[in-house]
Amino acid sequence: MSDPYPYNAALDLVDRHLDEGRQAKPAFIDDTREITFGELAVATRQVANVLDGLGIEREARVAVLMLDTVDWPAVFVGAIRTGVVPVALNTLLTTEQYKYMLSDSRSQVLFVSHALLPAVELVLGDLPFLKHVIVVGGEAGKHKSFETLMASASDTHEAAVTSSDEVAFWLYSSGSTGQPKGVMHVHSSLMDTAKTYGAGTLGISEDDVCFSAAKFFFAYGLGNSLTFPLSVGATTVLLSGRPTPQAVQEKLHAHDATIFFGVPTLYAAMLADKSCTPETGSARLATCISAGEALPPEVSAGWHERFGVEIWDGIGSTEMLHIFLSNGPDGQKRGTTGKAVPGYELRLVGDKDEELPAGEIGELLVSGASCCNGYWNKRHKTRSTFEGNWARTGDKYIRDEDGFYQYCGRTDDMFKVSGIWVSPFEVESALVSHAAVLEAAVVAHEDDEGLVKPKAFVVLNEGYSGDGLFDELKDHVKTEAGPWKYPRWIEFLADLPKTATGKIQRFKLRA
Repeated sequence: MSDPYPYNAALDLVDRHLDEGRQAKPAFIDDTREITFGELAVATRQVANVLDGLGIEREARVAVLMLDTVDWPAVFVGAIRTGVVPVALNTLLTTEQYKYMLSDSRSQVLFVSHALLPAVELVLGDLPFLKHVIVVGGEAGKHKSFETLMASASDTHEAAVTSSDEVAFWLYSSGSTGQPKGVMHVHSSLMDTAKTYGAGTLGISEDDVCFSAAKFFFAYGLGNSLTFPLSVGATTVLLSGRPTPQAVQEKLHAHDATIFFGVPTLYAAMLADKSCTPETGSARLATCISAGEALPPEVSAGWHERFGVEIWDGIGSTEMLHIFLSNGPDGQKRGTTGKAVPGYELRLVGDKDEELPAGEIGELLVSGASCCNGYWNKRHKTRSTFEGNWARTGDKYIRDEDGFYQYCGRTDDMFKVSGIWVSPFEVESALVSHAAVLEAAVVAHEDDEGLVKPKAFVVLNEGYSGDGLFDELKDHVKTEAGPWKYPRWIEFLADLPKTATGKIQRFKLRA
């Protein structure tokens, strides 16, 4: 086994490009600015010097609550450069959730975008570990100004001699099943995902222009916008605001993006928007990726018909840092999540952890180099999730005879009707295949006799109402999914509860 010393991810991600002659090439382009690889290298050194100047020692945590601008990668990689651990925070949470994460992580510094400062201002005095608040992109008031600190920081810095096995950064789990958990990743994890998914599935090159609707703070977005493009010297386009269909199309068009990373709800919304056409998007768009939740085959087919590009659906996790199971250039089957990404191993196990053959529903376990070190201060959860080289995903899958994995639902979401497993996703896909339905979520619900049956929550497409649709949708599901799987109750909603990363929070619908 090779010596893990020395290895600092910042040198691999940023400094290497200076040796390879990319100083003048754009690395990141946001809504108002762009930064070259040379300027990014300087900015990461300045951030490292800012942290050193504040007396922040190695392995201390610093929170990053920032919008997606060119400053985000500078702060994130700059902290890693000096051996400090950045903790990426979701930008769409509540004040109390921020208080929990800042307290839980014991962050000593908070980098916060000016626009997000009001969300944390009221609790900053309740955080005894927090020593400094650095405001980015606006008036700092009583706090420190990022721009002022950077202006006086030296642009030379000797990177910390860290280990590939040393914790480099944290992400927080999305909270789709409850309280978020601090997920600790090591220095080597970033490039591990670049070597497996980035190179093996995407085939990303320095000529690509990447645009991700998922933000930096999300494991999916971090790989899309930072790890993969920086691994080869590609250019990344950033959007600080909400990724609406129109905003996404404008970004794709303005920068002729070649790779687009979306989520199923966004792809569905873009298809529902008739103004989203090949002419209003990117003429160079060659690769589309989906993750976060399983992609309904109707959405995949509709996208290919309109844009002429296949969406490669995959699944990853915060714990594994990016996608480990995916469709791709070596195999594509709509309605499935594909096959194991080269570099990862998969297992399907039953209730007694027995290996299951093709055709049987089981829990998915994954093994790969990008697996995290565990959860911060969650010993019981760490032990129940990580078993030797294997991580339990909490997802139920079935593998077909061709080796493709089909998503059935979260382990907590699966339920039996008349003794037969029902996959919420299968029922949801059947509902979404109806012309009236934009989105659907299905949960288990007890009838008057205490028997469990499917209950559906449906968001309709524009121009449709729920009047008279109940029986029609029930019959549609019977035909598409099976006679025992139809929803016994349907509620029509304006929106479904989701995490900031677009995952449906079914536990809220079960409440």
